[in-house]
Amino acid sequence: MDSPTSPSMITRPRALTVSELNHQVRHLLETSFMQAWVEGELSSFSRPGSGHWYFTLKDNRCQVRCAMFKGFNQRIHPLPKEGDQVRIRGRVSLYENRGDFQIIAEHMEPAGAGALQQAFEELKAKLQREGLFDPGRKKPIPTLPHQIGVVTSPTGAAIHDILTVLARRFPAIGVTVYPTVVQGQAAAGNIVSAIQAAERHGRADVLIIGRGGGSLEDLWCFNDEAVARAISACSLPTVSAVGHEIDFTIADFVADLRAPTPSAAAEKLSPDSLDWLRLLADQQQRLTSGFQVTRRRLAARLEHLAARLRDPRRELLEKAQRLDELEMRLHSVMKTALTRQNTRLEHSRNRLLAQSPSRQLALAETRLSQASLRLKEAVRRLLAARRERLSWNSQTLHVVSPLATLGRGYAIVQGPDLPVVRKADELATGDLIRARLAEGSVEASVTRICPAAETDRDPDSSN
Repeated sequence: MDSPTSPSMITRPRALTVSELNHQVRHLLETSFMQAWVEGELSSFSRPGSGHWYFTLKDNRCQVRCAMFKGFNQRIHPLPKEGDQVRIRGRVSLYENRGDFQIIAEHMEPAGAGALQQAFEELKAKLQREGLFDPGRKKPIPTLPHQIGVVTSPTGAAIHDILTVLARRFPAIGVTVYPTVVQGQAAAGNIVSAIQAAERHGRADVLIIGRGGGSLEDLWCFNDEAVARAISACSLPTVSAVGHEIDFTIADFVADLRAPTPSAAAEKLSPDSLDWLRLLADQQQRLTSGFQVTRRRLAARLEHLAARLRDPRRELLEKAQRLDELEMRLHSVMKTALTRQNTRLEHSRNRLLAQSPSRQLALAETRLSQASLRLKEAVRRLLAARRERLSWNSQTLHVVSPLATLGRGYAIVQGPDLPVVRKADELATGDLIRARLAEGSVEASVTRICPAAETDRDPDSSN
């Protein structure tokens, strides 16, 4: 029988399996090092088809294995290469299958100032040269906005902090959330769209743009140039509330006001309701006091005016007497005027009768009848005189008429081309002539032309 102290009676501790040991070590590492920044030279860099990166960071004494999965390495530009000095941020862990100590990287940047910081400074300098940070272009922030627009994640801590502060300080201010993602590649475009939607909506008096704290790459969408220009172009007053008090982004410089946190933005935009209640109570007291003073002054003035006011009945009696007097004067004036007008009317009637148109018409008819008789007599005498003169002229014309001459035996001779032949030498032997008589005419041919001397002799002495 074994003794109580024999080796077979000693209890041995339970041995861990390799898997258990590696799991516990991994848990210990990940809980002890929540996040770490490590700087070193990049080596053994590989990119398998899965898209993950595997590499080693080393310095002149040690090295550590690292892994960077696809979801994180897609934002790294340009691609790192062997020999680069880089800074990574990640979780310290253990790859249990091989027991390898490693870092799961979530961010990588060149050592020194870092690529993101360098990009931040370059964009800041560019926008500053363009004047987007000038104080003169910043719009005033309303003292008491009726509606606040908030461009942020609807599920993040920022909107919760803003609503909590507003509910405590001034619950009457309305809040409209324009939801957007605030981290990742799509965040910048989402934020620009949300700002433009708030401006189109036209409901908010001021716009808060922000999110809670985070790393430089977590806040990087607020360093995007498109976001900066959207804030600058927004017609609404803008308040940038990104990260914690020590965090600065491009949005802080472009916005009309920078708040260190979302809670501080809500504090700046909302007055303390208790202060306003005290102010309103004071104003109410001053208004009431002023009203009482004014009421007493007006009451005293009313009493003074009432003492000076005459009895209206006396005024009415005096006015009635004056009215009776004016009425009697009016009747007298009207009677006198009527008598005067009747006299003028009678005088005008008598003058009108004296110059009646009927008398004038009778006189005119008499004068017209006499003038008609004189006209008829004048026309008769004129016609007789004209007939007598016409007869005398007719007789005179008959005496000198060629036709009368033809009646005494004379003739009018016409040659071939002569309407009247006056001289014998105007014709030639053989010419046809025409002789017009008192009654009728004859045609003949010239057989001989006698000189004027022969014609003057008596025709009977030709033999």
